[in-house]
Amino acid sequence: MPRYIAFLRAINVGGHIVKMEQLRKHFSSLGFDDVETFIASGNVIFKSRSTAPAALERRIEACLEEKLRYEVKTFLRTDEEVAAIAAYRAFEPAHIAAARSFNVGFLTSALDKMAITRVKGFTSPTDDFHVNGRELYWLCGTGQAESKFSNVAFEKALGVRSTFRGLNTIRRLAQNLALP
Repeated sequence: MPRYIAFLRAINVGGHIVKMEQLRKHFSSLGFDDVETFIASGNVIFKSRSTAPAALERRIEACLEEKLRYEVKTFLRTDEEVAAIAAYRAFEPAHIAAARSFNVGFLTSALDKMAITRVKGFTSPTDDFHVNGRELYWLCGTGQAESKFSNVAFEKALGVRSTFRGLNTIRRLAQNLALP
């Protein structure tokens, strides 16, 4: 049975407080097995017989909107995809060491060439970006709060939804899942 990791947007930010026990119950109510959460920022690990991630994303979004009364965009990745994201080298090690934060943005689908060009338009002396498949890697030289880049600006400029996690979180998640 495939294991998935759901990266949820708008959990425990912007006044939307959700207890992890409640989130696990909502996922279990959908018939998923071995449901667990990873830190309190909307990362849910579960197993499902389904091999149709897009359909699962829609089911989860509909359930959470009904239960929580607001939209919770969902981005699913498999174990193997999380391992690949954690291991991917988007930037040179020296650039990473000099940065204050390194984040991964999860997207529903890969960006086309025009969208990638728009992403490059966010590049600044403190912010650098790299796109690989359905992930956007963001290296921030200042604190994120001081950056002119934001998820809201990204979504508005490209017309796509996303959610971001720190790369350290992704690496810890991969390690906790016993992924290579």
